[in-house]
Amino acid sequence: MIYKVLYQDNAVKAPRRETTQSLFIDASSRREVIHYLAENTPYMIESVSEISQEHLEYEKEHHPEFKIEKI
Repeated sequence: MIYKVLYQDNAVKAPRRETTQSLFIDASSRREVIHYLAENTPYMIESVSEISQEHLEYEKEHHPEFKIEKI
């Protein structure tokens, strides 16, 4: 499954909508994504949600820097 993660790259500063970033992770569960990010990044996670195939195609089409991390 592919999950979209919205996050702030600094967990100390107050979150701001303008600085929210996203990444896509291929994992077997939402819990696995959260655990991986907690152990390997300094990010403040805002949300983790599974995305549909249509959403995935949209992201690929509209974001040239699109990539999927596999864990």
